Amino acid sequence: MSDASLPLQAEDLEPARAARHVSGESRLVQWSLVAISLAFLCLFLFLPLITVFVEAGARGWQAYREAILEPDALAAIRLTLLVAAIAVPFNIVIGIAAAWAIAKFEFRGKSLLTSFIDLPFSVSPVISGLVFVLLFGAQGYFGPWLKAHDIQIVFALPGIVLATIFVTFPFVARELIPHMQSLGSAEEETALTLGASPWRTFLTVTLPNVKWSLFYGVLLCNARAMGEFGAVAVVSGKIRGLTNTMPLHVEILYNEYMGAAAFAVASLLAGLALVTLALKTLLEWHFADAIAASRRH
Repeated sequence: MSDASLPLQAEDLEPARAARHVSGESRLVQWSLVAISLAFLCLFLFLPLITVFVEAGARGWQAYREAILEPDALAAIRLTLLVAAIAVPFNIVIGIAAAWAIAKFEFRGKSLLTSFIDLPFSVSPVISGLVFVLLFGAQGYFGPWLKAHDIQIVFALPGIVLATIFVTFPFVARELIPHMQSLGSAEEETALTLGASPWRTFLTVTLPNVKWSLFYGVLLCNARAMGEFGAVAVVSGKIRGLTNTMPLHVEILYNEYMGAAAFAVASLLAGLALVTLALKTLLEWHFADAIAASRRH
């Protein structure tokens, strides 16, 4: 029997037909889904982002500069950066410790600890801010003791930091836990067997293996810390020039019908988000081989 008379095999099918066989959908359905996704991104992501920058510069560079350099705006920028500078390193340390404990050890209450890590994802930021007010406010559980010792947490920097830490805590841990679990403990056990101390094992084995997951978690944590609104709005008191972060300052300006100034400050937040995204993309492109190797590992 000649080869021409043999039945067609799967490898003899046309590429388009083979692709359809694998995906189970026609080209029309595939392109329709892509078009819907792009339309959604344009409508709910790109268009609002473009609008922010267009409105920010609508009155010219001089008006934009004045809005950014206005004393209350500068105070909001400084406070936002300060809160992020405190909350993000704290969450890095605690997130790494929690992820290491959950992924590398077995102990009683492990599932409960995992649930607590996810708690900020399921609780409204406004509710979490209210909890801090009920605990540390003047009429709160610890309020009389704090007042007697002249300590102010709510409506001051400590309260804003606490609220920000709470809502941003899961990001680092949640990026690290699945990666650490997938790596297992074989390398750490080998290092300990060869005489390395637990601290050295962590620094030279565990941490290098999860550095990219840690980096992504830090990026997400920092972006949320700078953009958090609900919890911070409750605990800050929105005291202009004192406890207003950038998102709160944008709301106040907009409510006072100062649209150009509001969009100018909002453009800084949007710019920080774009810089974060660009940095992530640049590092992914520059270290693509190393990232792929770590994921395969």
